[in-house]
Formats: sequence, structure tokens, C-alpha cells
Amino acid sequence: MMTKFLFDVDGTLTDPRKQIDPEFEQVMLEFVNSHQCVIVTGSDRPKTVEQIGLELTNSFEKVYHCSGNHVFIGSQEHHKNTWTLTQQQHDFLQQQVDSIDYPEKTGNHIEQRTGTANFSIVGRNADWDQRARYTEWEQHHHGRQLVSLAFNEMFDDAVAQVAGETSIDIFPQGCDKSQVLKHYTDTRTIFFGDNCYPGGNDYSAAQASTHFHQIDRGYQQTWEILKKRYI
Repeated sequence: MMTKFLFDVDGTLTDPRKQIDPEFEQVMLEFVNSHQCVIVTGSDRPKTVEQIGLELTNSFEKVYHCSGNHVFIGSQEHHKNTWTLTQQQHDFLQQQVDSIDYPEKTGNHIEQRTGTANFSIVGRNADWDQRARYTEWEQHHHGRQLVSLAFNEMFDDAVAQVAGETSIDIFPQGCDKSQVLKHYTDTRTIFFGDNCYPGGNDYSAAQASTHFHQIDRGYQQTWEILKKRYI
């Protein structure tokens, strides 16, 4: 049976919100050129290219951006989901920003992407220090889980899931990362992601895969697993 490797990007091929390590980039270029590999990321295309570079991005067989809602083969767009937040959903998320007792909100809290949306309590304008302080706060207050639960209780036509270190991904029902696995039902699939726990945006893809690896220590853990088991 054919084997296909599926990789998340942020927190899996890179450390959170950082660019790929140059040495690991070369390792991945060699691996992708000798194995069947796709990307399955919640990030949009510009962010993916910013983090791992255009050469590596285009080396993958397919790149499923925005949880599979915006698909590229090389530099060519292959599929695009046009879903957007409703005004009611947008207003609900803005109410969450206004009501959550977190002192350091930086702006750009709701971002519409192709076929998905991204929500952040601290805001996507946060710098590294602000993100670190928010991550510490999140460990004690679980703000993203609470917002996700509230959103999912309020709306039955869209789903909110924890993503990365500071945000939430939102997409229409049935359009999470698991939709990618429907294309590979006759294939042994091995998924790498940093949010494979229930409520995380990698969970559905991990559960739909033949095997998965929960990545807790960034790209170095991914590198270790590849060397030990697949290279």
C-alpha cells in the first residue's frame, strides 16, 4: 500500500510563528523529493511561504492551505472555498474580544481567510513578548477553549477549533483538515501536527489518518521522528 506523509506547518515544520531552520529545510527538501508528501495547514498561502519558503512549499505534491479550503499544486491554485463568516458570527467573536478579561489586546483579532477564519484574543498584531505573555495566561485561563465551546454551542453551521499557540480556526461544518484525508482512503497516511488533541485543529486529520505524531517540541521533534522511523 502506498504511504503518504501529511505535515502541518506552524509548530511542526517550524517553531511557532517562526521561519524554518535552514538545515531542517534541506532535510525536508530531500525527504519530500523521495517520498509522497502533502502539507495540511490552517495558515493561508502567504504565511506558509513566509515560514518555509517557496521552494519547499512548491516541492510538496499538494499544499492544502486554510485546513484544505485553498489548495495549490505547485504555484497553481487548484481549489478555493468561498465561505466567509456571517455577520452574526463576526459580531459574536467581537463580543468575545470585548468581554474577555485579558489586559493586552493588540488588534486584528478576527481575520477572514480563504474558506476559513482565524480568531485571536491577544490579536495577530502581537509581538513575540506579547505572544509569550498571552501563552502563559492561556495556560491558566483556557480562553481559547472557552471561546471555541461558546461558538460551537451558538452556531451549528460552522466549527471553532484551537489552533497554534494563540488562535482559533473557524470553518464551515465538514471543512476541517479531515476533508483532506477523503482523497487518500486507499493510502497509508502518516500525519504530523502540533494540535492533535480533542478540540485542536489537527485532531480530525490525526483521527482520520492511519498513524499520527503529536508534535509538542516543534520542528526538532519532527526531525527526530523522521530520522528514527522514516529516513
